[in-house]
Amino acid sequence: MAMWRPLTRIRHDARPGRWPSAEVASASALFRPVRIGPATLSSRTWVPAMVPWRANSEGDVTAAVLDWYGRFGRGQPGALVVEATGIRDMPSGPLLRIGADRFRPGLTDLARRIRESSEGTTRSFIQLIDFLRVRRRPNAERYFAHFLVVTDAHRGRLGLNDASDEEIRRVLVRLPRHRLVQVLSPRELEALEYGARERVTDLHVEEIRRLPETLPALFAQAAVRARECGFDGVELHFAHAYTMASFLSATNTRPDGYGGSLEQRLRLPLEVFKRVRESVGSDFVVGCRMLADECIDGGHDLDDAVAISGALAAAGMDFLSLSRGGKFDDALSPKVGEAAYPYTGPSGYECMPSYYSDAQGPFGRNVAACARIRSALRAAGHMAPIIAVGGIHNFEQAEHVLQSGQADIVGLARQALADPDWFRKVRLGRGGEVRLCRYTNYCEALDQRHREVTCELWDRLDLDKSGVPLAADGKRRLLPPEWRP
Repeated sequence: MAMWRPLTRIRHDARPGRWPSAEVASASALFRPVRIGPATLSSRTWVPAMVPWRANSEGDVTAAVLDWYGRFGRGQPGALVVEATGIRDMPSGPLLRIGADRFRPGLTDLARRIRESSEGTTRSFIQLIDFLRVRRRPNAERYFAHFLVVTDAHRGRLGLNDASDEEIRRVLVRLPRHRLVQVLSPRELEALEYGARERVTDLHVEEIRRLPETLPALFAQAAVRARECGFDGVELHFAHAYTMASFLSATNTRPDGYGGSLEQRLRLPLEVFKRVRESVGSDFVVGCRMLADECIDGGHDLDDAVAISGALAAAGMDFLSLSRGGKFDDALSPKVGEAAYPYTGPSGYECMPSYYSDAQGPFGRNVAACARIRSALRAAGHMAPIIAVGGIHNFEQAEHVLQSGQADIVGLARQALADPDWFRKVRLGRGGEVRLCRYTNYCEALDQRHREVTCELWDRLDLDKSGVPLAADGKRRLLPPEWRP
C-alpha cells in the first residue's frame, strides 16, 4: 500500500541534545511526581498505547503480550497505557479484548506483570476502544458478482432499463473507471476501491442506530473489568478513525440528537464517560485520548478541540492525552485483499510523520496545539493534566514542554519502542546510551500489515543467542535486548 508524502521532503535527523547528569535529571520537572485524578505518577513520563499485535486471534493475553509489557515496565515510565483493547467480544485479529469475563485471568496477569516488572514504579492504564467494521478491498469481479446490490438507478444510468441483474453485473465489471464514477454511488465506488466501511451515520443499520443505547454500558462494563483486573485506570479511546472519535467529528451528521452541532456530537462521549465514572467510582483513573485536530477537510479543528476538551474536563475527565489526524476519510486506496489503513493519507501523516518531512519536521508537531488546549482549560479553571505526544525523544525537548507550561506530562511512543529503558537511562544520567528513534516508521509499516511490531534498531541483534524470542518470520527478535547499568 502506498503512503502519502508531503510535497516538500526534508530529512530531519533525531537530535540527542544534551543528556542530563543524574543530579540534573533528579531535579527536573520530567522526573517530578504528578497527580492524575486519584493517582500519583512517579514521574511525568508516559508510554502511549501502541498495538504490538501479540495477542491471539481470540483477543487473549498471550505469553508474548506479557513479555512485551513486562519489558516496557522494566524501563519504569510514570505511566504505561496498554494497547487499544476492544470492548466488544467480536473478531478483530490479534488485538486484545476486554468485552467478556473470560478475558479477566489474562488481563489480571498483565496488570500484575507491569506492576512487578516496574517494581511498583509504573501506573498501568488500559485503553478501551470500539470500532466499526472495515472490509478488505475486493477484486472487481467478486465485488460486482456478490456484493453490489443492483438497482434501477444503475439500469437508468447505463441506459439498460430492461436488463437483468446478471446482465448489469457483466456490463459493470467491464466498465472503465470514469464510467463507474457515473454509474455507482459514492459509497458503492468506495466499497469497490477501498473496501466497505461502516460509519456512525449509517442509521439504516440497526446496530449502528442503537450505538447511543449500547456503548455506555459496554464501556462501563469494560472499565469495571479493568479495575477488577488490577489496572490503575482506563483511557477511553475518543481519537483517530474509531467509533467515539467519529461521533465527535464535525463530519457526524446523525439527525437523532447525536450528530450535527458540537453539543450533540459531544452527547454520546459525555454519556459514556458518565456511565463509566458511575460504574468504577471516583477512586479509579478515567481519562481519554482525543484529537487536537482531525486534519481532514470538513473535520473538527483546534478551535473545536478546545471546546471538546473543555466539556470533557468540566465533566470530570482525569486526563486528556492529545493526538492528531489518523482518519479513514483521506486514507489511500489499499491493494486488493487488504483493508484501508487510516495512517496512509495526509491526516495519517500528521499522526505519525516520518524523518523525511516538510519544513516543520516530525518532532513535537502536536505540542503547540497541546499548549493552546491546556491554556484554555486552565483559564476556565479546569486542572485535568494534558499529555503531549508526537516526536518527543530527547530530554531537553521533553523538559522544555513541561517547563514552558505546554503540557503536564510527555508521552514517548516510537522513542519508547526504540528504547524502553529511555526513562531509567535518562534518570540515572546515562542518556548517552539511549537508542534514539530515527522516525523511519519501520514499526508503522509492520503495524499496517498486522505483523508483530518491532524496531529496526534492535530486532536483528543477537538472533542466534539462546532464549531470544523470534517473530513468526524467524528473522526478527520480539523484544529489545536487556539493559543492565
